[in-house]
Amino acid sequence: MVDDAMEEIRERMLAAALQHAGDVGWDKAFERALEGEDSDIGILAFGSARDLVLHFFADGDRRMLEVLGEADLEEMRVRDKIRFAVKSRLEADLAHREAVRRGISFLSLPGMLPAGVSALYGSADAMWRGIGDKSVDFNFYSKRSILAMVHGSTTLFWLDDNSEGQEATWKFLDRRIEDVMSFEGVKAKVRESCAGAGGIWGMLGRLRYPN
Repeated sequence: MVDDAMEEIRERMLAAALQHAGDVGWDKAFERALEGEDSDIGILAFGSARDLVLHFFADGDRRMLEVLGEADLEEMRVRDKIRFAVKSRLEADLAHREAVRRGISFLSLPGMLPAGVSALYGSADAMWRGIGDKSVDFNFYSKRSILAMVHGSTTLFWLDDNSEGQEATWKFLDRRIEDVMSFEGVKAKVRESCAGAGGIWGMLGRLRYPN
């Protein structure tokens, strides 16, 4: 009962924050979300704006998983499943693109990098789980690291895409998937990057691919 009540408060605060985050940023949006709650209870729900931003991204992952759970993925090729997962994840936040932009900027601030990497990796993990991945060992981590880069770069493109139906984004996504589809061929490069560039931190720091 307590957990259910707290989840209701979190949902209410997130909805309130999303009315403002795209315009004033997440720090002020957090303050405004707190105004509608008992301050002590609000702080219990989210200790800071950082917690609220992470909840926003995790909630997008949850809504994406609902879409994947209802889709017929059995007959899809792996690349089509990946495309569908990334597209579904972006479309989950289509109504809140500016909030996403502000969230990425917030998690790029000094001291926020670990949280930002965790959110991006969490989305990639949710996508792979959502399409039925059962890999283990290094394959598990390499797939998620690669997909995190694909998702991250596509998200940055999507934020500035004003094409009809975001068609330019989906073409960009197709090119990124084509670039990395041969997972067996890139595993050695991933291992080398992990060893020589600060592990996943170095890899996910290089989000943009060349056009």
